Amino acid sequence: MNADQNSALHVTTVPVRWSDFDRYGHIMNANYIEVAQEARLQFAEEEFTARGHDFAVFVRHLDVDYLRPVMPDTTELLIETQVVEIGNTSFTTRQEIKDRQGRIACIVECVQVAIDLNTERPRSITELEMKILTRAEDLDQLEAGDSDK
Repeated sequence: MNADQNSALHVTTVPVRWSDFDRYGHIMNANYIEVAQEARLQFAEEEFTARGHDFAVFVRHLDVDYLRPVMPDTTELLIETQVVEIGNTSFTTRQEIKDRQGRIACIVECVQVAIDLNTERPRSITELEMKILTRAEDLDQLEAGDSDK
């Protein structure tokens, strides 16, 4: 699957803390990664945990592109998260972090790998997880049936 097949977005906001800023008055680069992580955790909570489905993943790779500084006049960041690729055991999210004017300040692409908590090894993404990640229209029908697929 690629981005053209899944245009659904998860949108959230994360408040900016005074400690996010450096001595030059803009958000420190490492803090964009923390903000992106908070948004991915909210995505997982709303899309998986709220459905009663544990989905253990670990971050395999991050690609961060800093486009513009976020200045202190921004009190919260808008983060749009989209699943842009799904493989057998992994998936990639693309997150746009936006300032108060809605301008993209940073893009974070994150490869996450599904793991079996018992073996601590990668495992295949299930049919249900695939449907959740793609926000498939027939998700409700699948959830009503066998969710172990």
